[in-house]
Amino acid sequence: MYAIVDIETTGGYAENHRITEVAIYHYDGFQITDQFHTLINPGRKIPGFITGLTGITSQMVQEAPAFEDIATELLGWLKDRVFVAHNAHFDYSFLKKEFEEAGIAWNTKKLCTVRLSRKIIPGLSSYSLGRLAESLGIKIADRHRAGGDAMATAKILIC
Repeated sequence: MYAIVDIETTGGYAENHRITEVAIYHYDGFQITDQFHTLINPGRKIPGFITGLTGITSQMVQEAPAFEDIATELLGWLKDRVFVAHNAHFDYSFLKKEFEEAGIAWNTKKLCTVRLSRKIIPGLSSYSLGRLAESLGIKIADRHRAGGDAMATAKILIC
């Protein structure tokens, strides 16, 4: 069983930034079986360049739950599943840090669709999510939003 994950954040480094959105799709090796999605209140203002990229504003997350308020629920969505993400280290590092701050030790097996794609489809000029999806004929709805990018990652994995 797999948990295909994408997050959006306030910036590029887990040590200095926070998660603003998370989406998880459960995949059983044959089909998507379940999904989870939520905005998360990062407890800080979302920088303008992040809003420009994702469309997520500080106002949008104002009433959203804080990570620590949904940490146990999120853990349930990830528990006993292989963690799959495009550039898995990025998403994993943020989630691991947020879980640690919520007092939860979390560690799991990871599968990175960037690394997998480089082995299976060598020679592409770019393995970014957008370029890889385009090369496989996959259209991404809601680009740079957790739900759309997680679904694109799921479709890449399923290919």
